[in-house]
Amino acid sequence: MSQNKNALIRYKTIDKCLQNQYRQWTLEDLIAACSAALYEFEGRENAVSKRTIQMDIQLMRSEKLGYNAPIVVYDKKFYRYEVDGFSITDIPLTETDMNVLTETVAMLKQFKDFSLFNDVSDILQRLEDKIYSEKSHTQPVIHLDKNENLKGLHFLDEIYQAIVKKVVLVITYKSFTSRDEQLFTFHPFILKEFNNRWFVVGKKKGSQPISNLALDRIIKVDYDFAASYLDEDFDSENFYKHVVGVTVNTGSQPRKIELWIDAINAPYVITKPLHHTQRLIKTNDDGSIIIHVLLRENYELDRLLLGFGNGLEVLKPERLRKRMHTILYKGLERYNKDVE
Repeated sequence: MSQNKNALIRYKTIDKCLQNQYRQWTLEDLIAACSAALYEFEGRENAVSKRTIQMDIQLMRSEKLGYNAPIVVYDKKFYRYEVDGFSITDIPLTETDMNVLTETVAMLKQFKDFSLFNDVSDILQRLEDKIYSEKSHTQPVIHLDKNENLKGLHFLDEIYQAIVKKVVLVITYKSFTSRDEQLFTFHPFILKEFNNRWFVVGKKKGSQPISNLALDRIIKVDYDFAASYLDEDFDSENFYKHVVGVTVNTGSQPRKIELWIDAINAPYVITKPLHHTQRLIKTNDDGSIIIHVLLRENYELDRLLLGFGNGLEVLKPERLRKRMHTILYKGLERYNKDVE
């Protein structure tokens, strides 16, 4: 079941509980009720955390979904509706609702820049295909390349909600290079997908540079509601304008990188540019081409260039050319061990 559907079930369950004013509802009671409702729909245990229900209540109180639910706490323990007879199901569509729908469409449009989605029409086509398969009990005719075993995807919804509501995260994180887990606060600005992997981009502190955290390396996500959120005017389009992937070496500047592409790979590079800054410089008699791109050097760029094997040669700058030579030479030495 999708995270959005889970959230709707929780909202409706909390709403149903708080309508019953003949009973006193603690946070633990609401957690138990939501867990039971999700079990009824999914047929399996689905534990709901305390922080999830706290975020749900905060969202229901807000104008985000147009609920403006008058949820109050009395005796510092029990929850109830301050207005008798209130229910989120009785609220008609409002301007706020329309804004939410518009925002959702805008969010979907952002997927056109992700590797999994070409444009919004593709998304709609996949949705139609899913509906068709459900009705006719046939296999979908569109197959997506996805990794069902990728860790951290269950954090997507709560991190997205934290970004929208400008809530500071408390993250337990273990990078590939670290021996121990780290605990720190993080101000999330955007979610970014690259190469079928998700990242949250933001800052640990206002004085520190923007960084990214891979969701598959996050151990735990909590919230610091008392901390002030760094409400910076983060321009993601400009920040990633001259970058392949998610790593931005802020101390470097974009450099013109000149590449030779062999005749076999040239048509693919022309029809699917390596980057939006790509420009064709020359077409050689043998069908090979010379192009240049304007990029900051990073790990992801190295992997992209190395992926062409002997079908690509870095002509400039010299530093990048030497790095490619060193990596390829060491790789050749490793293969030569088996040949000998």
